Amino acid sequence: MLTIPLDKLPSLIRTVCGIALFLVAVPPALAAETLTTEEARIRLLPGDLPAAGYFTLRNTGDTDLILVGAQSPAFGNVEMHRSVDRDGVASMQPVEQLELAAGEQIAFAPQGYHLMLMQRARPLAVGEEVEITLLFEDARRLTVTFQTVSPASL
Repeated sequence: MLTIPLDKLPSLIRTVCGIALFLVAVPPALAAETLTTEEARIRLLPGDLPAAGYFTLRNTGDTDLILVGAQSPAFGNVEMHRSVDRDGVASMQPVEQLELAAGEQIAFAPQGYHLMLMQRARPLAVGEEVEITLLFEDARRLTVTFQTVSPASL
């Protein structure tokens, strides 16, 4: 293996490497500084029935952000949905993205926005913690620890 001291690399290569490291490291760091969550919980249903993720997401930064999805190693499929009631008929609609303006918050709550958590990777029990990563249009990611709760506690 050939090793070259950093001070011997051409200036252009050092600059390109520095920019690449910045682009990889900055979005997660900014997400931690400008996004907060509260009351992150998963309503756990029996068996392999889909669970629902609820939380409040707050944008404390000065730029608008767009939430485009979520993922979790505990679930094979995570989707954003919104519960709606039209003419007395309740249904769920998939949500492709949600804009979160600077200084505002979005509540994911029963009868509103929520994460649909499907295809459990393993059995879960009430009281467990589950990590879910929120994905943003600008490549930011925010990993949130959710507490599993019984349906009766919501």
